[in-house]
Amino acid sequence: MFEILIEFGLHAFVEPFRRPPNPWFAGTGYAIFGVIAGGLSLWAFPALFIQAKSMQLVNLALTPVLAGIAMTAIGAWRLRRNQSLIRLDRFAYGYLFALSMALVRFALAR
Repeated sequence: MFEILIEFGLHAFVEPFRRPPNPWFAGTGYAIFGVIAGGLSLWAFPALFIQAKSMQLVNLALTPVLAGIAMTAIGAWRLRRNQSLIRLDRFAYGYLFALSMALVRFALAR
């Protein structure tokens, strides 16, 4: 059982860099990257920037959506300049990365 979990984890970690991607593995990979980024951000900024609990929940719901929209805009900008797109230039992958990072910070920050 442990080997199966490790195998799935390794495939999910590598999948965002493959062409063409398996969207489920790529999404899992971006979620893993978001968790890692959230953990690293806790090392640099251990306290939440917003103190009110209600506003923390609003931030948790709104910020990943805004990040996904921003990544879509960056993707459109790159497309207009005939630059190659990465998977993170799509709403779903940007949203998933930002959501997993925000969930780690929400759960573990002081």
